[in-house]
Amino acid sequence: MLLLSLAHACVDVYQGAVAALVPFFVAERAYTYAAASGIVLAASLLSSVVQPLFGALTDRWALPWLLPVSTLVGGAGVALAGVGGSYALTLLAVAVSGVGVAAYHPEAARAARRASRGSHAAMSWFSLGGNLGFATAPLLTAATVGTGGLRASPLLVVPALAGAVLCVAALRGVRAAEAAVPKSAAPAQVAPADDWPSFLRLSGAVVCRSIVFAGLSTFISLYARQRTGGGEVAGTVALFVLYLGGAVGTVAGGRLAARHGRLPVVRWSYALTVLAVAGVVLVPGPALFVFVVLASAGLYVPFSLHITLGQDYLPRRIGTASGVTLGLTVSIGGLASPLIGALADATSLGIALAPLIVLPALGRFLLRNLREPGAQGPPGA
Repeated sequence: MLLLSLAHACVDVYQGAVAALVPFFVAERAYTYAAASGIVLAASLLSSVVQPLFGALTDRWALPWLLPVSTLVGGAGVALAGVGGSYALTLLAVAVSGVGVAAYHPEAARAARRASRGSHAAMSWFSLGGNLGFATAPLLTAATVGTGGLRASPLLVVPALAGAVLCVAALRGVRAAEAAVPKSAAPAQVAPADDWPSFLRLSGAVVCRSIVFAGLSTFISLYARQRTGGGEVAGTVALFVLYLGGAVGTVAGGRLAARHGRLPVVRWSYALTVLAVAGVVLVPGPALFVFVVLASAGLYVPFSLHITLGQDYLPRRIGTASGVTLGLTVSIGGLASPLIGALADATSLGIALAPLIVLPALGRFLLRNLREPGAQGPPGA
């Protein structure tokens, strides 16, 4: 699981790097908010479309080779994003990166489920790797592009090279561990029926979460500069805190779920996110960073729980469930970024971010009557 987690970190660097590049595109190429957020859209759009397709493919065939190959594709796209000044080529580069990231996640989630043997805590460690990748992205991007400009972006391919090696080693480890277990010790079981209504409601809640996360990750760097007057450093710190808090929140989510159950923890997290995002948008000065930490926790505590809940609601379509909860619903958040950017251009960034306060409440509403997969009796409150 450690190797899978580290490989996941190397891949999700490229999800975080796209948002981290936005301030540099604004500064060096004078992009508007809408144009800059279109970069995030390009990374998300193809990912949104193809990730369920890759999930469906992994339900039918084992595709372990996708892990190292998709890692390299994801890294190559971001590495080329700063090369040249063409907006169209930049969009194409980050779109290619998005496809690589999309291809990685369904098969990686399947491998992690095999390695974790259904443990929520172990799955949270897999998710932790991705969150650490997100957290590292602003620092890595700032150190690389902040020093050498956008032309230095090819150096960002390094994590992909390391990630591809880790993927190969991790897959060998999973196969070796499974081969060591006698087949008689792990008899085959018939999966229960898929619960599509519950899965769709869970997916709707994850969409709400993803729009909030994408909006904050795209604009929190610029917004922190405005609200704190701290310049580029304040923006980088805000984005780093948003991602790093998620690393802690993901591990906490697995532990809390083991004690209190997955759905109660997910519901509490969405309620916390409402208050935290309100603080981010409305509270000025350095106190903003406190609310960024709380928003990060609220957004990330349920992250790995979304994955395992989705897989358990669709036990016969693990790849599809992973592709949707870990991919499609998360990528959809990026589709909303240009709308937020256009509203910010027409009004202000604060006004454009204000609608994000409502979305976690809508997600909490969708979750209110869900049952634990396979459970009988009255739903949770």
